[in-house]
Amino acid sequence: QLQLVESGGGLVQPGGSLRLSCAASGFTLEHYAIGWFRQAPGKEREGVSCISSSGASTNYVDSVKGRFTISRDNAKNTVYLQMNSLKPEDTAVYYCATGLYCSGYVARFSNYWGQGTQVTVSS
Repeated sequence: QLQLVESGGGLVQPGGSLRLSCAASGFTLEHYAIGWFRQAPGKEREGVSCISSSGASTNYVDSVKGRFTISRDNAKNTVYLQMNSLKPEDTAVYYCATGLYCSGYVARFSNYWGQGTQVTVSS
């Protein structure tokens, strides 16, 4: 079964940190760009960050620059999103997806998606 599984979400206070993981099973991530997306209640899904297949290129939406870091460990078949200095407006369901390439901070032609992990930033 080919799937992506996100983990690491939860409830955190403003200013706190979380690290999200995106693990693949049934296939290898190393040939794919990987994007993180999020969807807040009542809003459209938006791209957050994208990392190239080699990991050499990373991009972020302006609202998370300097706070979030995307990385990948192809040996573990996993991509991470380190989120620091979290704000209430970061509250959303976060998804990872494979892509053929990154167009800025968005993974294009995404074919595999995870089920999402909830991130809630609240005091």
